[in-house]
Amino acid sequence: MVLAGAAIGVAITFSLGLWQLGRASEKTALQDARTQQAAKEALDGKTLRRGSEDVAQRSELMHRRVVVTGRWLPQFTVYLDNRQMNAKPGFFVLTPIQIEETGEVLVVQRGWAQRSFTDRTALPPVETSPDVVEVQGHLAPWPSRLYDFGGAETGSIRQNLDLTTYRQETGLKVLEVTLLQSGGPSEGLLREWPVVASGVEKHHGYAFQWFGLSGLIALLYVWFQIVQPRRQKRPA
Repeated sequence: MVLAGAAIGVAITFSLGLWQLGRASEKTALQDARTQQAAKEALDGKTLRRGSEDVAQRSELMHRRVVVTGRWLPQFTVYLDNRQMNAKPGFFVLTPIQIEETGEVLVVQRGWAQRSFTDRTALPPVETSPDVVEVQGHLAPWPSRLYDFGGAETGSIRQNLDLTTYRQETGLKVLEVTLLQSGGPSEGLLREWPVVASGVEKHHGYAFQWFGLSGLIALLYVWFQIVQPRRQKRPA
């Protein structure tokens, strides 16, 4: 029984260590792919078209640098709540832009703004030009979801933004990808976006702990079940 328990413990902890190393490798590979994509020549708005046959093409262009020219549609701006930047709580501000070359509508993750600590319903001051603007950034997936309590969300401040619901609400046939705007602070927004591969060190640390625990279980078994009994059987 002791041998079986020790073997199971070693197997489980060793497997968890390998799993953590796998997670670290996945994040590293993802970051490497993003870096390679970002190093390619910047695309223009003509590349982004709404046809269903272009969905696969846009997926292949994920994380590429893009420069679009168009007009903001500020009436459809959404403030995603409980987003952090530099360990401070606030909003990710999302505004759709109508691309001048094609007429397609692309949601831009414009940046982060700190929220009011005294009034949770207050919107941060964000400047939005009514003129034609040029926006630079990287193609990114639709914003990731945070935990919520279910139910359809409405209004400017939301926990998550569902693509299908947003299309129905606005009447806009927005693309299924977004533009993660780059550049320094402007318009009342910061753009120090978190790095996807951050946390690799954490996974390595967890893996080391699991491997250490696996080795400790094996060592304790050998000591108490093999070494100690033999020492006790030796004649005085």
